[in-house]
Amino acid sequence: MSSDTSMRSATISVLVENEAGVLARVIGLFSGRGYNIDSLTVAPVERDLSKSRITVVTTGTDMVIEQIKAQLYRLVPVYKVLDLTMEGPHLARELALIKVIGAGEARQEALRLADAFRARVIDASTESFIFELTGATDKLDAFLELMRPLGLAEVSRTGVAAIARGTKTIG
Repeated sequence: MSSDTSMRSATISVLVENEAGVLARVIGLFSGRGYNIDSLTVAPVERDLSKSRITVVTTGTDMVIEQIKAQLYRLVPVYKVLDLTMEGPHLARELALIKVIGAGEARQEALRLADAFRARVIDASTESFIFELTGATDKLDAFLELMRPLGLAEVSRTGVAAIARGTKTIG
């Protein structure tokens, strides 16, 4: 397949003015054009809370990703848009809280796997555990798949937070 028809995942970081309605405009851009958002995080990043960083994970062809970036730049007040997946090495992490309900051998296996994945037990009862796990999305997905037969009951995920490695910054 050529690069203009093959799909790829893109982690896009957007530096915006921290004001009411900015996130709604970003989401509206995606929904209005039928683009899917796989993950979305937003938080203030300046000491004075004047700017926020929005991290969006989406999937599309190279052409669609370029269109998304160009349209994001046209939104006011957007300062910078970076496709971290194309800019070079970057780190992307996600946090999940995972509730597993079980007893006996399944309970012991859940604890063993949690240890192997470096998940922390942050709550425990005689019937359940709540694990906290941080890492790349595929690591979280793998852990969840292993927990399904052991009593996976509920999951809450933060979405991806990402940053370029080295000296490159968005600001």
